[in-house]
Amino acid sequence: MQLKGIAKYFPGVVANENVHLEVMPGEIHALLGENGAGKSTLMNILTGIYQPDAGEIIIDGYARQFSTPVQAIAAGIGMVHQHFKLVQAFTVAENIHLGWSDTPRRASAPVLEARTQALADRFNLATRPGARVSDLSTGEQQRVEILRVLARDARVLILDEPTAVLTPAEARELFKALRVFAAAGNAVIFISHKLDEVLEISDRVSILRGGRKIATENTADCTPRLLARRMVGRDIVLADMRQRAPGARPVSATPVVRLDNVSALGDGGHLALSGVSLDIRAGEIVGIAGVAGNGQRELSQVLTGIRPPSAGRILIEGQEVSASDPATFADSGIGHIPEDRLHSGLAPALSVTVNAVMREYGRSPVSQGGLYRPAAAAALAREIAAAAEVAIPDFGMPVRNLSGGNQQRLVARREIRIASKVLVAAYPSRGLDVGAINTMLRYIVELRDAGAGIVLISEELEELLNLSDRIAVLYEGKIMGILDNDRTDIDEIGLMMGGRMRVPGAA
Repeated sequence: MQLKGIAKYFPGVVANENVHLEVMPGEIHALLGENGAGKSTLMNILTGIYQPDAGEIIIDGYARQFSTPVQAIAAGIGMVHQHFKLVQAFTVAENIHLGWSDTPRRASAPVLEARTQALADRFNLATRPGARVSDLSTGEQQRVEILRVLARDARVLILDEPTAVLTPAEARELFKALRVFAAAGNAVIFISHKLDEVLEISDRVSILRGGRKIATENTADCTPRLLARRMVGRDIVLADMRQRAPGARPVSATPVVRLDNVSALGDGGHLALSGVSLDIRAGEIVGIAGVAGNGQRELSQVLTGIRPPSAGRILIEGQEVSASDPATFADSGIGHIPEDRLHSGLAPALSVTVNAVMREYGRSPVSQGGLYRPAAAAALAREIAAAAEVAIPDFGMPVRNLSGGNQQRLVARREIRIASKVLVAAYPSRGLDVGAINTMLRYIVELRDAGAGIVLISEELEELLNLSDRIAVLYEGKIMGILDNDRTDIDEIGLMMGGRMRVPGAA
């Protein structure tokens, strides 16, 4: 596959310009770049979602033009997108078989589920064939996306941040499948911000910056430092995130938020959280570790008033919260960076301005005397975007036009403004490049030092260890144990993530 001189322009934005890319049979080719560098746009052109403004696509030596994704799939090009393309009301099995030529004309639900289970076993991607997609966690939905494309035996497989919601063990199994896929003469384009993964899995790596290709290198000749510098144009200096700044607020003696034996039902009516007790103190970061789908989403929703508890109590500064209402929690000073930023944190079709100020509609200066003030809203949106270090050409454009990383930073800054007591951050660095991750984590540390409590949900143990004061481990909706970070045993965390309860007082 070759891309020659590809260009794509949006109003006020150069998404791609004069990009050349070659991917050889049997190759795993990594594509790196900062958020907004043009990686997803380039792949959307290759898969027929966008039409290029200049340049050509060449497959097997012949120029091709894909007007629709269906044409790209017919040519053997499949993509797993960063933002999911699943039908929420359908089951996993129905999503896998939807629009697939190998789907039997007449097949019952059990037959489709059995075929799906066979595919899941073949590719080592655990899933629940009979479950509705709307009931799945983000991590489980990502596995379904990967499985759906792998099942179609694409010749060029494009993966956009495929391991963002996979455990290390699951990522290793995926890598095995990709190597087998490439060894058969196929090609993989692997988009990731995890430099260690890129170095492990790829044969060559191309770097985009500002919509242009900077270089293509043999992976064997690269180091993480070299790749990071090529991506962002400067050296990345990682600060000691656990070190408190001079004058930082101390950790409070009493919890600002307490969960007392809280249980909660999942979307499908099953018990998603069971007897969870957790204290969050002002000025500390409590990390939540666990494999995706073990109650993290429900925990974040209970802590922010989105999901009512079925049992137990929630106390904010010692006062029990009688009703589960997101507005009440937000007014109490609790902010929320959700795991699915585009659909849970933003209104995709509305403007950047509206999305930036939506938490402060009822407050001055956005509203005064019950009237919305557009000029004040626009000024506040520009202030939030500047604090988030997001360059926005047009604040009136739909927020979905921003790159995923810029959406994430905008949501984070918006939520930090209201998080005077607690910020619940679910996978805040997911899908961000190395520079943006450092910026995002700096936001969180600054908020901690200002005296807010932080609940940091992440599957990256290194991230949790670098930031958290305490780490709680979730398994099947239960807290298996809570560890002080200065006495953390990584092996013990791994055992608890697998379902082993920590023995109180154990070393």
